[in-house]
Amino acid sequence: MIRSELVGEAGQPRVARIRFDRIEKKNAITAEMYPMLGNALAAADADPQVRAVLLHGTAECFTAGNDVHDFVNVPRKPGTSPAQALFRVLPHMKKPVVAAVGGPAVGIGTTMLLHCDLVYAAPNARFQLPFVPLGIVPEFGSTFLLPLIAGYQRAAELLLLGQPFTAEKAREAGIVTDVVPQEKLLEHALQAALALAALPPESIRLTKRLMKARYGETLGAVIDEETRIFTERLSSADAREALTAFLEKRKPNFQ
Repeated sequence: MIRSELVGEAGQPRVARIRFDRIEKKNAITAEMYPMLGNALAAADADPQVRAVLLHGTAECFTAGNDVHDFVNVPRKPGTSPAQALFRVLPHMKKPVVAAVGGPAVGIGTTMLLHCDLVYAAPNARFQLPFVPLGIVPEFGSTFLLPLIAGYQRAAELLLLGQPFTAEKAREAGIVTDVVPQEKLLEHALQAALALAALPPESIRLTKRLMKARYGETLGAVIDEETRIFTERLSSADAREALTAFLEKRKPNFQ
C-alpha cells in the first residue's frame, strides 16, 4: 500500500515521506493504490508545515510498476486510466519532490520520476519502459519529457526497445540526478529533501513554476493523448498476446 509520515520537528519545516509498502509484490501498484498515492501527494502539497516530499520504497525495491493481474482485470472506460489520480497531481506539485530508487523501477515506476525534481538511485536500481514490448504505448508524458531531457536517440532506445537499463544509464539520460551507494540511498535522499525544506519556500515554488511554464499545457495534452491511445491498444491483439504471455511466463508470439 502507500504509507505517509512527516519528518522533522512540529512547528518547523518538515518533509513528507511517501512510501510504497507492498514489498511482497515488489511494490507493484494496484488501481486502489493510485488514489492513495495521489491523495498523499496532494495532502503534502497543501500542508503548510510540509516544505518537501520524499517518494521511495526500500533500498532493494522502488516499484515494479503496475500489478499486471490487477491491471488486466480492472475495468476501465476508453481514454481513462487508474493512474489518473497520480497524473493530475504529481506534475503540478508546487513543493519539491525527491525520489529515492533502489531495485526495480518499471513502467510507471520510471515515468513518474520524470516529474520529480531530484532523483537519487542506488547501483542496484534497474529501470525499464516495457510499453512497446507489451503491445501498448508509453504513458505519463514520457513520450514528450524523455526526448526533451535525454535527446531523441537516447529516448528512442529506451522507449522503443523497452529493455532494462542501469542507474548509470538513467543518470546519463537525465532521469537520475546522481547514483549513490545503496546503504546510503534513503538517508542521502532524505538529507536532500531536508535541505530543500530549509530553503525559502516561495523561491522554490516560483523557480519550479518558471522551469515548467514552457511546457505545462503541452504536457497535459500529451498525457491525455497517450492515455487515449494506451487504452485503445489494450484491446489490440498484440497487447492481449503480450500480457497473456507475461502472465503465462512465456515468450509472446506476434503475428
